[in-house]
Amino acid sequence: MRKTVVTAALVAAAVTAPAAPSAAADRVSLGGVRVVLGTHTRQVVTVDRTRGYHARVGYWVLRHDAWTRVYDVRDGRIGYGGLVGATTRVQGTGTTPLGTVRLISAFGRHPRPAGWDLPYRRIQRGDYWVEDNRSPFYNRYRTRAQGGFRWWIPAGDTNSSERLTDFPQQYEYSVVTSYNHDQVRHRGAGIFLHVNGPGATAGCVSAPRRFLRRLMWRLDPAEHPVMAVGR
Repeated sequence: MRKTVVTAALVAAAVTAPAAPSAAADRVSLGGVRVVLGTHTRQVVTVDRTRGYHARVGYWVLRHDAWTRVYDVRDGRIGYGGLVGATTRVQGTGTTPLGTVRLISAFGRHPRPAGWDLPYRRIQRGDYWVEDNRSPFYNRYRTRAQGGFRWWIPAGDTNSSERLTDFPQQYEYSVVTSYNHDQVRHRGAGIFLHVNGPGATAGCVSAPRRFLRRLMWRLDPAEHPVMAVGR
């Protein structure tokens, strides 16, 4: 979603929390954010709103049966509309959905280095994230050449789709979440974790460029990474 800039050092922190007991969906509090864990989740990004559209964003890993915060930043961003329950969110409201989502793939402006493990696409001209509620490809990556959505709808219309190359700063590095993967119409599409732009996002979570760049080398599908957004 439309998007965020500030600078801040990545803060390494030896903060730990006990691991949750093994279960299909466990809960743990990390840095004050409640996280819903899958059985095999060993990587977590937490988003803790601090004031306005600002948030503290942290990266945690499970080590020796304890959760360790590897690094965090205090100049993350959320949507200009604030936070809202995931199942009550409405497209175009600028709100960021609360709760835990999976981090499933990534896209960006650079060729994929050998060390990145997430499925990845390098954005090209004609690449879109579909937000057309009438399209069967709603909330999916799609090219104009592939069709199947109304790419010509102007920006600002509730059914306009995002032309990804229009956001070279924010989408230099972008991680796709599982939010609304079931394609519930009018609930919203394109909720990512991406690089800060000039202010609040339109519903995504953003963080400084160096946080995202570092994260891209860390996230591993085999570790079942998730992102949890709290108040």
